[in-house]
Amino acid sequence: MQEGLTMKKAFKLISVIVMAALMVTTAAACSGNNGNNGGSAPASAGSEASAKPDAPKPTLKRLNVWTNEDYNTYPVAKLLEEATGYKMEYDMLPQDKWAEKLNLIMSSGEAYDMVTSYSDMALYSDYAQKGALVDLTSLIEEFGPNIQAALKPESIEALKVNGKLYAIPVSITYEVNSSILIRTDWLEKLGLPMPTTTDELTHVLQQFKEQDPGGNGERNVPLTIKGDQAMIDNIVGAFGIPNGWNEVDGQMVPRVLDPSFKDYVAYVADLYKQRLIDREFVANKDATAKEKFASGVAGAIVVHWADIPGIHEALTKNLPDAKFAYVPPLKGPNGEAGFTANAGFDRLTFIPKSAKHPEDAIKWINASLEPETFKTMAIGVEGTHYKMENGGYTPILPIFNDERNLANNFMVGTDEEQYPKYWQARVRKNPVMFEAFDFLNNQQPAEVKHLNVLGLAPYMQQYAKNNQQLHTMSNDYTVKLIAGAESLDGLADFQAKYLAAGAEVSSQEVNEWYQSVNK
Repeated sequence: MQEGLTMKKAFKLISVIVMAALMVTTAAACSGNNGNNGGSAPASAGSEASAKPDAPKPTLKRLNVWTNEDYNTYPVAKLLEEATGYKMEYDMLPQDKWAEKLNLIMSSGEAYDMVTSYSDMALYSDYAQKGALVDLTSLIEEFGPNIQAALKPESIEALKVNGKLYAIPVSITYEVNSSILIRTDWLEKLGLPMPTTTDELTHVLQQFKEQDPGGNGERNVPLTIKGDQAMIDNIVGAFGIPNGWNEVDGQMVPRVLDPSFKDYVAYVADLYKQRLIDREFVANKDATAKEKFASGVAGAIVVHWADIPGIHEALTKNLPDAKFAYVPPLKGPNGEAGFTANAGFDRLTFIPKSAKHPEDAIKWINASLEPETFKTMAIGVEGTHYKMENGGYTPILPIFNDERNLANNFMVGTDEEQYPKYWQARVRKNPVMFEAFDFLNNQQPAEVKHLNVLGLAPYMQQYAKNNQQLHTMSNDYTVKLIAGAESLDGLADFQAKYLAAGAEVSSQEVNEWYQSVNK
């Protein structure tokens, strides 16, 4: 009896082994076909694939812009490694002549999986047209839902070369740079209100000159500017030419060809003739003009809001009771007013054709743009790196500086809706700077912010080739007009030279594009 039971058990065991062997053989045969016979895959194939562990993620290599710290050891690197699952090795471009170094690296075929550079549309377009970059279009469609959600359509369109996308941008995060900074304690001393029109500005500067509220004597300067500041922010807006190119009768026109150019020059040249603008401005370096204001010699200056902390520290050290504020948008003779509003890109990231892991690079970028990951990268953890105050993100120091100050260098693309709000945490590190920034960027109505539409234009060969030369040419000429070294009687002759120097072909190219996007 016991022997019979044992034989039955042995028979069952043999049967199980045989059946198992048959199943393995069948599965192996089916998988060996790889679907080439046109037959359907067995049901077990999917479950077998899902049971396989994920392949290890490769280590990626990234070339980035220069910074004064090691990317590889900065806290954001570890955060991104944990969030994306990818180890990243970082190298840097040099601080000076970075474009020359980048050209050498690109021509050498060094296998970087992504390269981040400062925005240079001519350089980027050249790489793309020479076949040195990976077309990102299909990779983003397949592996980049966060990328698609983060970037605005106009950002993507602006970077297309021959209909293909080869780079992911970090867009400029704020609109207004500068205005006229004026000594409000001088205004108070003379019983003058803040000027709101060009006529009122003239009157204020005249009073600064005649009444000398700073007690500077012959050294007194109503308004100082630097030598290459031919176009004075805020005043140019009052004459309807806030940008380098502005719309006139449906066409984009560079300032020096704009009908309003003569009126602007006549106004500023008259200020200079009356000695209301620094008589030495042509020789002024940027630091020279700032020193005149910070020492109390000048009553007004044109500066970027980022310069405010240094100016405030120096001025109040010299004059503890000194006060200043930005002049609001001045209305000109025709009621026009406003500032140029920045548009375009700060940095571009592309994948070279030599990259070993282009698909993984897109997956890394996509993971970095997952909304919570991006926010944590940008400003850290609430209560640790920042706190909410008055509806804004306020940094907690010094940990914010220690662990997030360089976060923008790690970004490949940004959440273009949210990042400008996150980014303001950096400006809030200094209350005086934030007050100036807030006035220009948050408190001004939309109608006085005039978008620089060419900031979002695609690469245009003639414009890119001629723009810098034309800018220098018109800027130098405008300085001479203001200082009286040239007369407006010769404007037509200069305009003819300007057109021949590349402005005519550039205008044709710019307006072909402008008409195509404004149909």
